[in-house]
Amino acid sequence: MPSFVSITDAKTHDSRMSKELALKPGSIVALDRGYVDFAQYQSWTDRGVFFVTRMKDNCVYSVQEVRTPPRNRHVLSDEIVRLTRTGMKERYPGPLRRITVENPETGENIVLLTNHLRFAASTIGEIYRDRWEIELFFKTLKQNLKVKTFVGESENALRIQIWTALISLLVIKWLHHLSKAGWSFSNMATMLRLNLFTYRVLRAWLDEPYETPPIVPDTGQLSLRLS
Repeated sequence: MPSFVSITDAKTHDSRMSKELALKPGSIVALDRGYVDFAQYQSWTDRGVFFVTRMKDNCVYSVQEVRTPPRNRHVLSDEIVRLTRTGMKERYPGPLRRITVENPETGENIVLLTNHLRFAASTIGEIYRDRWEIELFFKTLKQNLKVKTFVGESENALRIQIWTALISLLVIKWLHHLSKAGWSFSNMATMLRLNLFTYRVLRAWLDEPYETPPIVPDTGQLSLRLS
């Protein structure tokens, strides 16, 4: 579940916005190689913020310590390193952790770089793997909440549609969490859309959708005394 969002125009790269995030000490940022910025990493480290990213091929480093990787956790190596390439070592002079993990599904070796020196190497690998949730979030948003095309063309119209979709996503995610019926997210979004104009006890319907008939509302028509 997202906890904050920042909407900018399409000319603003995500890496620029990452510098403006007010992250709390202890936060862990999982990001891809497109966001590699060692000056930014040093700023996060100074503030007690951790990062897990993929290591670029052009990184030059020296190994300071070799750790024993855990068994049967798809961790191939665990090392403490320092950057030695000119330009990189000045931006980040401190120790970093270089972890090589194997993707169990594809067999690909993934080299990770992090400033977190205490977590288990397998935990660091799982943190980076969780980055895929970002892709699933946007996939869910586009498939279920109609943001692939826009109703209006003005900036205000676009922002209204995006904010409405994000708020709807948050509400449906919470209802999905509360439900005991085993809905898929897409089924719940569809059924909610089809039942917007019916009266039901929402909590009962979330748990037993086929056993909760609609309520016929009272017309509320008042009688007039005509003399």
